[in-house]
Amino acid sequence: QVQLVESGGGSVQAGGSLRLSCAASGYITSSYCMAWFRQAPGKEREGVGSIVSDGSTNYGDSVKGRFTISRDNTKNTLYLQMNSLKPEDSAMYYCAAQKYGNRWGCSSFARPTFDYWGQGTQVTVSS
Repeated sequence: QVQLVESGGGSVQAGGSLRLSCAASGYITSSYCMAWFRQAPGKEREGVGSIVSDGSTNYGDSVKGRFTISRDNTKNTLYLQMNSLKPEDSAMYYCAAQKYGNRWGCSSFARPTFDYWGQGTQVTVSS
């Protein structure tokens, strides 16, 4: 069974940076698609960034140019570098992973295609 544990969230002022980490334990290989989602109160969970084994990445429109997703397969760890943070980036951030490597689901942030989810880490950006 795969477990995902996020860390690195916190409070920051607008314009600041944070780096989120997601440590995966259990059986997970570099062929899996991994992604970050976020959910603000009263809003649907949305995709932030995704990455597949060949390093290809995809980002939500609202974070392009500010956020960078990366993964270290030797450490089974996913990262999200968040720069130029805005108050509207405030949300609970979740790490997710696919079991069967659905590339379409990965690039389109299709939540049903993600089999494993972490508990989330809170990011709060003040103006």
